Amino acid sequence: MATVITWTISQLDCKPQEGDLIDVVVTAHWQCTGVDGNYTSQVYSTCSFPAPEGTFVPYPDLTQDEVLGWCWSNGVDKDATEAAVQTQIENQINPPIVSPALPWAQGASA
Repeated sequence: MATVITWTISQLDCKPQEGDLIDVVVTAHWQCTGVDGNYTSQVYSTCSFPAPEGTFVPYPDLTQDEVLGWCWSNGVDKDATEAAVQTQIENQINPPIVSPALPWAQGASA
């Protein structure tokens, strides 16, 4: 089964007013989640944005895809994040480090 990667924005922090602009987004809280069968991994972080220049999109007109694009344009490395999620899932499926029972404790009664 292939890993399904999903990006979501869970929260937007805004300045209530900046000049003539209302609800100016300054920070987005994002998650990148990977699911592969019974295995799940997630990276969560935030991304801050500079003051808007040029075209301003009113808060009610924003889309998740647009805000994710801002994140990727402002320092969030989409490919590296997705690779990290994939590696976490692969490490769940085939753990690189395991902790077997201590050899001298096997068969010992509790």
